[in-house]
Amino acid sequence: MNAVPPNSASLIAALAGVLSDGGLLTEAEDMARYSRDWSGDHFGRPLAVARPSSVEEMSALMRHCHAERIPVVPQGGLTGLVGAAVAADGNEVVVSLERMNRIRSISPIDFAMVVEAGCILEDAKRAAEESDCILPITFGAQGSCRIGGNVATNAGGFNVLRYGMTRDLVLGLEVVLADGRIWNGLKVLRKDNRGYDLKQVFIGSEGTLGIVTAAALKLFPRPTQI
Repeated sequence: MNAVPPNSASLIAALAGVLSDGGLLTEAEDMARYSRDWSGDHFGRPLAVARPSSVEEMSALMRHCHAERIPVVPQGGLTGLVGAAVAADGNEVVVSLERMNRIRSISPIDFAMVVEAGCILEDAKRAAEESDCILPITFGAQGSCRIGGNVATNAGGFNVLRYGMTRDLVLGLEVVLADGRIWNGLKVLRKDNRGYDLKQVFIGSEGTLGIVTAAALKLFPRPTQI
């Protein structure tokens, strides 16, 4: 593990300045649960854990990290088993999406919902059911995994043969790029023939091309018979 850089105090102070209260964690005991994934085999102590609460904060955070050349590791529910969401050394900032967990809208008429990337999958499914719809992404970790991680890994699950992978259920995305620019591709159109389908570039990219901050997802009518 590399040593924490000597100027880390100034870096941390600058990071804290772009986040709202409680948005930056720096104490070892506070960062412990962000330092190991579900497998328990992968551990990495980050320089800090940033927890933006809005796309504007995420944009400001990424813009600052890009300017200062601070490496970042996007993190969702930490339900992965391969160490992809934990820091590799003490120079990296973990960017947790847990505070960006709102359900922005649900339209049972359009059979679509817009949710932020930090929303727990089970919460999104429950909200869809309250509107007499279903969000068919289903698997064992749905009580702790987050929508952004589902999109970033193109998760499958139990219903994949009937409804497809996560890729097949995404209508649009909102993504913050490495330099802080916001790509707003949120839309709920089922048919859109205009140009390139850029959202597909980000689905399954595991955060290497940008950080997904919100997704528009397909819903389906709630079955009346089994």
